[in-house]
Amino acid sequence: MSNRIEKDSFGEVQIPANRMWGAQTERAVQNFKIGEERMPLGIIYALALAKKAAAYSNCDCGALSPEKRDLIATCCDEIIAGKWDSEFPLRIWQTGSGTQTNMNVNEVISNRAEMIKNGEIAEITRFIHPNDDVNKSQSTNDIFPTAMRIAVAKTLIDKTLPALEALRDIFEEKSQIFRDIVKIGRTHLMDATPLTLGQEFSAYVSQMQHSIDLLHFAMEHAMELPIGGTAVGTGLNTPDGYDEKAVAYINQFTGERFTLC
Repeated sequence: MSNRIEKDSFGEVQIPANRMWGAQTERAVQNFKIGEERMPLGIIYALALAKKAAAYSNCDCGALSPEKRDLIATCCDEIIAGKWDSEFPLRIWQTGSGTQTNMNVNEVISNRAEMIKNGEIAEITRFIHPNDDVNKSQSTNDIFPTAMRIAVAKTLIDKTLPALEALRDIFEEKSQIFRDIVKIGRTHLMDATPLTLGQEFSAYVSQMQHSIDLLHFAMEHAMELPIGGTAVGTGLNTPDGYDEKAVAYINQFTGERFTLC
């Protein structure tokens, strides 16, 4: 297998020529050989979505050209569509803030943009720089938790809550079907006083509804996004209005109602 050479602040790195990640991802592959659990693709897709929103917001604020915005957005859409799943090899066991995965996404977007614009990955220059363009107005400390919350919220909204509500409704249906079936209750591993099977299933309905209510309560906090806070939450190095615009674009792309922290 042939390699290409990329450089970072530590020097040259050899990367498989058929891969779109860059130097920092390759170093993470070599330095974090821990476990087998790869970063969930839901996080990767959410990071791509957040970076697409960041590109649009940066463009609106005059910090990024429309050409770079559109190219970043195209690459993000390809990632979200699952086209480049194999380009995200990193394990969940890495530094606490998720820096390596953030850079993995930045490098793939940068190199994919280079392929779209110039037909190949250049060894020296990039039209879309992974830090200066893809990661513009971001820190891992705000963009990664933003992606985590987007991924959690979308999973709850699209999968978990509908499944729980469907199960609750089935229990409710069974509680009516079984309302005239009398059975013996059990307590302390012994027979107790009688109840109907429908009454027993009505308890399952209540339990499921309480769980659903608790998830809706937790969702209120999960929908608050720290995007734009950058490294320590102050928003340093972001243009005015960037954070609000970024959340607005995230809502436009997802159809949800996220807010700023």
